[in-house]
Amino acid sequence: MKITRLVTYHAAPRWLFLKIETDEGITGWGEPVIEGRARTVDTAVHELSEYLIGQDPTRINDLWQTMYRGSFYRGGAILMSAIAGIDQALWDIKGKALGVPVYQLLGGLVRDRMKTYRWVGGDRPADLVEQVHRYRELGFDTFKFNGTEEMQLLDSPRRVDAAIAKVAALRDAFGDSIDFGVDFHGRVGAPMARVLLKELEPYRPLFVEEPVLPEQAEYYPRLAAATSIPLAAGERMYSRFEFKQVLANGGLSLLQPDLSHAGGLTECLKIAAMAEAYDVALAPHCPLGPVALAACLQLDFVSHNAVLQEQSIGIHYNQGADLLDYVLNKDDFHCDHGSIAALPKPGLGVEIDEERLRHAHENPPDWRNPVWRHADGSVAEW
Repeated sequence: MKITRLVTYHAAPRWLFLKIETDEGITGWGEPVIEGRARTVDTAVHELSEYLIGQDPTRINDLWQTMYRGSFYRGGAILMSAIAGIDQALWDIKGKALGVPVYQLLGGLVRDRMKTYRWVGGDRPADLVEQVHRYRELGFDTFKFNGTEEMQLLDSPRRVDAAIAKVAALRDAFGDSIDFGVDFHGRVGAPMARVLLKELEPYRPLFVEEPVLPEQAEYYPRLAAATSIPLAAGERMYSRFEFKQVLANGGLSLLQPDLSHAGGLTECLKIAAMAEAYDVALAPHCPLGPVALAACLQLDFVSHNAVLQEQSIGIHYNQGADLLDYVLNKDDFHCDHGSIAALPKPGLGVEIDEERLRHAHENPPDWRNPVWRHADGSVAEW
């Protein structure tokens, strides 16, 4: 079997799909994308195609190493995201060629169902209680929301009180019947992260995500030493080499690699194993589309330390399309009390509605994240 062509589709809300075709008629799907830079990643995918056309798609490890090591400059968000989507598609082809789900190729299931959580509250956290009420009726009991809006390196106690009040309202409304993670989203600098973590402790969040930006990863162990709240990070780290130092330094309880950013399934399998060696839990980052989620689930079902899976059904970014709009086998992704069963179909387990995708590709949005500014006019972290 040989790779014959790579085809990409841009689609709402902010997704990029890749189809890899072969001379035996077997195709594989991936999601190589950086949110807000889909066209840049698209270019990188087609530049990498020179390593792929005419090659055997089942030699995934060799193709991965060729894409990664074949150029002098490597790593980073764009190149690793391009490799990630290609890698997903190669695993999809291999599973389909052998007639089994990818998790069977990786040693088989370690669990029967994977617990997921729902996003609530939007970019500026609001209406949390109302949204949690609605999703609890669908069987979910675990949620995540943004913890703050803009925050200066040194900010007012009023801003802290406003953030804590939203968390307190959730605990008042639901007691211990729900769990939730609080995402600082890199909006909080180290001085205020320490303050917020202390104030959040009585409300016992499941974790705090990106307590500081990954550029400030040296603060992870310092902040962990100052709080009882588990700290999570990883969505803006792109290879095992970045995760290596973070794990060695300690401080994180939950690792969140993104299988559309951190080199795909091949690389994230290694990252998951590294985390397990450090007794760190795994919760893959996935605010993206159905192929990305399917790839994450394949990892979850073979990783003993996987504890939670992010998924984008109803997420505030999904304007113009939702998670399953381009999926034919929607029932396979059904959440029963917030959990998804092992996907039964071969490959990654997702069947893409290519006709609908072609139509979406005719006029896709060029999504960009907001650029926020503080009251003094300086750029704020979004």
